[in-house]
Order: sequence, then C-alpha cells, then structure tokens
Amino acid sequence: MVDKHALEQTALRLIATLPAGKTLAPTDIAQEVGGKAADQWGPLMQPLRRIVVRLAKEGRLMIYRKGVPADPDDFKGVYRLGPVRID
Repeated sequence: MVDKHALEQTALRLIATLPAGKTLAPTDIAQEVGGKAADQWGPLMQPLRRIVVRLAKEGRLMIYRKGVPADPDDFKGVYRLGPVRID
C-alpha cells in the first residue's frame, strides 16, 4: 500500500532543504520513502507523479524539464523537482 501522505511530506521536506538553484530527482523521494531497492521504490513513482503534479498546480513546488519549468498538465519523460522560483 502506498503512503501518499509520506510521499507528499517527504517531497516537500526534501525540496525545502535544497540549496539555491538545485533540483531533486523524483527517485530520491521514492527511495527515501520506499527504500533503495528498485522493487521498493519503483511502485511509488506513478503515485508520486500524481502528487507532484497536484503540488505544482497548488504552487507548492516546480516541475522542471531540461532545466526549465514545465507545465504540470503537459510534460513527458525525465523531470526534476524544485522550489517555486520567484523571478
């Protein structure tokens, strides 16, 4: 069973502790919650994606593709996460 609350809280905590200008791979969040073995963290990736999309829409984090902010409703492939930028 996926602990969605743990995924959300871990994502927000890890992103809040990032140095300025740095981003985080979603696998880092999944591994912190599920464990380092692929069969432990792998099943968390789809639920985590749904959670980070919701958090991005709420303005609580940013999704990045190739170093630029991505539309949470329309991104594919490898992505990273970071704090909301105030530019």
